[in-house]
Amino acid sequence: MNIVGELQKAVAQAAGVDISVVYFEHPQDLEHGDYATNIAMALAKERRVNPKELAEEIAAKIKLSFLSKVSVAGPGFINFTFSRDFYTQSLKVISSLGRLWGSNTSRVDTKIIIEYVNANAFKQLHIGHLMGISIGEALSRLLEFSGAEVKRESYGGDVGPHVAKALYGLRELKKELTPEVIGEAYAYGAKEYEENDSAKKEIDALNKAIYLGEDKELMKEHSAGKDISMKAVSDILDVFGTKLDRFIFESESAPIGMKIVEEGIKKGVFVESDGAIVYEGEKKGLHTRVFRTKQGTPTYEAKELGLETIKDAWWEHDQSIILTGKEQIEYFKVVKEALAEIHPEQAKKITHLSNGLMKLSEGKMASRMGNIITAKSLIEDLVEKVRKQSPDDATAQQVAVGAIKYSILKQQAGGDIVFDVEKSLSTEGDSGPYLQYALVRARKLLADSTKDDADAVTPESVYDLEKILYRFPEVVEFAQGRYEPHHVTQYLTEVAAMFNRFYAQEKILGGEYEGYKLLLVAAVATTLENGLWILGIPAPERM
Repeated sequence: MNIVGELQKAVAQAAGVDISVVYFEHPQDLEHGDYATNIAMALAKERRVNPKELAEEIAAKIKLSFLSKVSVAGPGFINFTFSRDFYTQSLKVISSLGRLWGSNTSRVDTKIIIEYVNANAFKQLHIGHLMGISIGEALSRLLEFSGAEVKRESYGGDVGPHVAKALYGLRELKKELTPEVIGEAYAYGAKEYEENDSAKKEIDALNKAIYLGEDKELMKEHSAGKDISMKAVSDILDVFGTKLDRFIFESESAPIGMKIVEEGIKKGVFVESDGAIVYEGEKKGLHTRVFRTKQGTPTYEAKELGLETIKDAWWEHDQSIILTGKEQIEYFKVVKEALAEIHPEQAKKITHLSNGLMKLSEGKMASRMGNIITAKSLIEDLVEKVRKQSPDDATAQQVAVGAIKYSILKQQAGGDIVFDVEKSLSTEGDSGPYLQYALVRARKLLADSTKDDADAVTPESVYDLEKILYRFPEVVEFAQGRYEPHHVTQYLTEVAAMFNRFYAQEKILGGEYEGYKLLLVAAVATTLENGLWILGIPAPERM
C-alpha cells in the first residue's frame, strides 16, 4: 500500500483540492503523530476562513483503516497517527522483504554510467580521492537499489606533464619501482621543472614523446609505471569495496576529442583565438575556454568531449553521471554547453555532480608525501588505532573504512569536511563505528535468543523505534531523487540511537513481549544492514 498516496487522496477529497497541492512532513516530535500537513493554513487565506476551524473540518472527514487518530495542532496543522496494527504489519513486511527492504523500482530499465574515483596514473590516491570514492560508490548503490543497471568507471590522466615529471624523476632517482617511489619521483620532477631550466626542457621533450608514443624504451617505462600505480589504486578500491567496470584514460579520449573539436570548428561552435581554438562561453554567460592549444594539442576540455563518445561505444546507456571536485562546476557547464551544439544527444545524458574538499584536523597525521596525504597512509593510520581495541585485522580494516566513509557521507556532498581521526572512531554516536556497533549488538541479541518470534504477542503500546523504521523506503527514494546519500546516513544514525535507547530501557531477552521485541530487533538489523550496504560501509561480525 502507498500510505502517502492514500493520505493525499483522502486529504485532497476532504479539502476539495487537487491531490498535487497536498504535501506532508514528519513532525519532529513523535508524540505529534507520523505525518502532518499544513493544507488548511494554505487554503484559509484564499477561502477567508479560520485555518484551525478549516483544519478541524478537514480532519473530521478523514477515515482510513491504518490511522488511529487524526488531530489538529497549533494554528492549523493536521496530524495523522498510525494504528498499532500498521506498525506490527510493518515489522512483518520488513522481515519478509529482507535484502529488498527499502528498495524500489523507480529506475527499472534505466542504464547509468557513473564516473568517479578519477585516478591518474603516476600519482598516488590522496585523501581527497576518498571523498569521490565514498560518494560515488554510495550513489551507485542508491541507484542500483532503485532498479537501475549501473556501470562504474574512472577517468584519469596517463599522458601529460604530470606523467613526464614522474618519468623524469624515476630516471633520476633510479630506485625500485613502487607506488611510493612514483609519488616521490613526481614530487622530485615537479620541483626540478620549476627550478631547473635544463630539467624543464627535458620534461617538455618527454611530454611530447609520450604523446607520440614512438620511443619504445620510453613507452616501456611508461607502461611499467602506469601498471604499478594503477595496481595501487585498485588495492585501495578493494579495501573500500568498489569494483570498477572500466578505467578510461586521456590517451584514449584525446584523439577522439580532437576529431570532435574539428567537427565543432566546421559547425562554427569553436573559433580561433590567438592561435588556439576556443569556445566563447561568455556569449552564454559562461567562461571562454580553450579546447585546442596554440601547439595543436588537446586540452582537458577536448578530451572530455572524446570521453562521452567512448562511453557511448562501450555501453548503451541513458544517463552519464560524472562526479568531480566542486572546483570543476563551471568547467563542466562549458563542456556540456559546447557538446550540446555538436552532439546534443550526448550532452542530454550528462549529470554533473560535485563534492567538496577533505582536510584533516591538525596533528592527526604524520605520513606524508611532500604535502600530500595519501589515502593509503590515512587508512593505515586508522587501522593501527583500531587494532589497539580489536586485534582482528579484518575487523580493524572494516571499522577504519566505516569511520572514513561515514565522516564523508554524513553531510551533503558539495561541502568540505574536516576529518578528525579520534571522533571518526568513536562508538558514542555520529560515527561509522557507532552504526556498525548497533548492528553487531542487534545481531548478537538475535543469536543469543532461543525464543521463536512467530507467535509473538503484540504489546498494546507502540515503541518509538517502530515509529521510524517504516520510513526507510521513503528516505531511500528521497536520497535517490536528489543524488544525496547523506539522507540515508542521517536516518541510520537516528535508527541506531533509538535502538540503543530501546536496548538500555527494555529487557529484551527473557522480558515481557520477548518475541515481539525480537521481531523489532530483527527489523532494526535488516534496516541497518541494507542502509550500510547502500553507503558501502562494511558490517563487521563482531567489534
